Amino acid sequence: MQNLTIARRHKRGRLIPIVCVGLIIMSAVSASAQQQQVDSKWLTFDASGSTVRFQLIAGLTGLNGALNFNGFRDGELTLVVPVGWKTEIAFSNHDGMLPHSAEVIAPQVPLPTQPVPAAIPRAFTLNLEKGLPPLGTDDIRFTAKPAGEYLIFCGVPGHGAAGMWIRLQVSATARTPGLLRTPDAGRTSP
Repeated sequence: MQNLTIARRHKRGRLIPIVCVGLIIMSAVSASAQQQQVDSKWLTFDASGSTVRFQLIAGLTGLNGALNFNGFRDGELTLVVPVGWKTEIAFSNHDGMLPHSAEVIAPQVPLPTQPVPAAIPRAFTLNLEKGLPPLGTDDIRFTAKPAGEYLIFCGVPGHGAAGMWIRLQVSATARTPGLLRTPDAGRTSP
């Protein structure tokens, strides 16, 4: 990271260095967004009961104007669930200003700008279009099937299309659930 220093002449003729702090702050914010880590506490499962629980946190960080899930946006995080597992997504809105919601949808281009029918029955929060207020919570419970690629998408108009979505992979080959950074992170299309 480079500091940008601009010199300005004081009225007595001396040069006074001025550091452009805005660039430093922007670089620090960008670096911290790129370093978001996957927290193992977000995912728990019981292999013998074929059940999985994922904590989905809307607006966890300021990334993308808080339009993120667990500090990730534009599909940068993938939840992998074996096909047929009972799935619970514990949704909470950590954003102090905006309402948010979540639903499991089929990947589509362009991304919708409002809620669409869920791709898996019962895979959506209450108040999908209006969203849940700051500190609002809801539990989404469904059976992960059929196998395929999906998006966990904010249904509040404009939020999902602005990048508030992560990936859900219902896998016919995975033996246990997993949570990982998407290999081609930063890609903005599903």
